[in-house]
Amino acid sequence: MRIGYLSGKMEVVENPNKGGKAVMAKHLIRKDELVAIWGGFIVNYQQLRELTEEEQGHTVQVSDDFFLAPLTMDEPADFINHSCDPNCGVQGQIILVAMRDIQLGEEVTFDYAMTDSSPFDEFDCGCASPYCRGKVTRDDWKLPDLWQRYEGYFSTYLGNRISKFRRSID
Repeated sequence: MRIGYLSGKMEVVENPNKGGKAVMAKHLIRKDELVAIWGGFIVNYQQLRELTEEEQGHTVQVSDDFFLAPLTMDEPADFINHSCDPNCGVQGQIILVAMRDIQLGEEVTFDYAMTDSSPFDEFDCGCASPYCRGKVTRDDWKLPDLWQRYEGYFSTYLGNRISKFRRSID
């Protein structure tokens, strides 16, 4: 039984350069089309730290201190990788939608800055996009250029946090 959802227009493929797997479009995906819904169970930050490294790599932050953790390690939606030039964005807390048309054969990606503000998932990035930040950090959501590029595609809790942060620096 699947817990999450991955559109039938995509497939999980082996990709050793991207942590083992990636999600690829096997059909054209139109802008704003539903791509995936993450499923799992909720853990707080302390409980997150008790998960295995592999399990932590399949979590998504949904609030300041809460994360959606996987029930199994084979959920297709959990294999959508990071890119600093993504084609998907977050709607609400657990839904991914296409930010633009995604072509047949293109990797389906999102920027972890759209959901993460905790230090557990910081890493050197090698996505090689023109926008590559070189390192993904918990503070990437504070970058004004990302606010413009991803407007409307941050998770709800980060969108609210960005609004407060912007008021504090104006």
